[in-house]
Parts: sequence; structure tokens; C-alpha cells
Amino acid sequence: MRYDLTDLRLFRAIAEASSLSVGAAKVYLSAGSASARLKNLEHTAGTQLFHRTTRGMDLTPAGEMLLQHVARVLSDLEVMHGELAAFAKGMRGSIRLQANSSSISSHLPKALATFLADNPQVNIELDEQNSDEIVLAVRDGAADLGVLASETESGGLQSFPFAQDRLVIVTPKGHALADAGQIRLLDALDHDFVGMSRSSSNFQFLVQTATRLGRHPNVRIHVDSFQVLLQFVASNVGIGLVPYSIYQNLNASSGCVAIELVDAWARRSLKIVTRDVDRQPPFMRSLLEHLLKFSERG
Repeated sequence: MRYDLTDLRLFRAIAEASSLSVGAAKVYLSAGSASARLKNLEHTAGTQLFHRTTRGMDLTPAGEMLLQHVARVLSDLEVMHGELAAFAKGMRGSIRLQANSSSISSHLPKALATFLADNPQVNIELDEQNSDEIVLAVRDGAADLGVLASETESGGLQSFPFAQDRLVIVTPKGHALADAGQIRLLDALDHDFVGMSRSSSNFQFLVQTATRLGRHPNVRIHVDSFQVLLQFVASNVGIGLVPYSIYQNLNASSGCVAIELVDAWARRSLKIVTRDVDRQPPFMRSLLEHLLKFSERG
């Protein structure tokens, strides 16, 4: 079987828009040409890919499966084009790395900095996502490596232990909880919070965990960095949930107090996930080995 790339791009566009005409316009084809191409694609696949309804175009089960493969194929093509262009510019490769907020703010910066310094021909695209989204991105080929919470299911991906940390509650000095020593998150939810941005994995985790306890945190302000969060906490705006490693790194000038959480989930391990290490390019395997050695040095 031979599949035309234009047909595959058209198929994805129609699936995303649930409309033949809108999908055709996205790939700069007329509706008539798009209809003919779609019929040819279904003939090549040997099965119907869409249900035509009055509401538009709905994928059949075969279409749903094909869409997953098309997403990976087109993503790999984009990576291929990017890496070939990088070779033309004297660059060896580019790595798409997704990580949760804890690892980006604590463990990854030094590890990535030393790798980039030693490998000037490699670029890294670093993107923050929550752990569940990272698994999906690596599985579907939208990311090459992921760093996430170990308790998150890997979905069949290869995984490697990376680092350990724990979440703590930070309060201003003199706060009602400052001398508590140890608390549960449930007790902390009686107080106002300073939160990371709504899209951050840290804030999403806080909301999800609080929801399981039947509560919702009262967040007085959202900020874009843990350093700013600690500044607001120190100014008595509210309390915060942060990784202890970040508190250690930033507390010298923060004026905050860290309180241990006794909840089992507060002690967290991080892991690295990828698809198939043996099929990855050498510079990808080199980064993975570097991160694992870096974590062993602690």
C-alpha cells in the first residue's frame, strides 16, 4: 500500500474540523478535490474512515486508529525535516523534552546546562506539562523524553528512575501553621493559598488532590515562578505547596518556613520516560545517559 502525504494531511485536517470543506481549506484544496482524495484514501485503506452525518464528519473506529498513526507519522516527518535543517546549519540534533514543574524548577536546570555546554551541536526544546499529558506526548511522538512523577502510569513506555523529592507547605514566619512541624494537606486547606499559574502542573496537582479530599484551595493570587510564590508567602498573602528542593534553593532570601506533609503522596519520585531507547538517535541516548548519571551524583 502507498499513502500520499497530502491525503494524510487532509485526513487529519478533516478529522480535526469534523468537516470536509473546512479540512480541505486548511490544506489548500477545493472541496471537490478533497472529496476525491478522501475516497481514494478509503479505497487504499480498504475501509470507511468517516461517517457522513448532518452534523459533519465523524470518525469510524478504523478512522480513529488511522488518526493515531497519522499523527505519529506527520510528527516524525516534522522532526526529520527539523533535524535535516539542523544538519545543514552545522547542528547535530534537536530534542523535545517535556517535564513537570517540580523537575523544571529543581533537578533539570543544572543537568541540562552541563549537557548543553558539553554538546554545542544539540538543542533542547523544554516544555512544562503535567505528568499525564507528558505520557501522552511521548507515546504519540510529540515529545522525545519526559520527566514526570513516578506514580503516573507510563502507558507502556520505557521508564528510568531520575530523582527524589517531597512536597511541603510553606508559610510566612509567625503564621498559625509555622510551628506545626507536620500537617496534612487537609488541614492546610483551611488557609488561603498562593498558587502557581493555573496551567502549571503544580497547581493542577494541588487542585486535583484537594478535590479528592472534598475541598478546593482558596487561591488569592497565581504567579509564574516558585521564587515569586515564596515572596508572596513571606509577605503573608497566603501559604504555598512547593517541592522541598526548591524551598532549599530559594529560602535564603524568602523568609518562609517549610512544614512537612504527612500525606503519603507528598514524598515523590521522578522518572524519565521515552519510547524505544535502542531506536533513538545517538544524541538522544546521550542525553538520557547524562540525566541518569547526574541523578546518581545526587
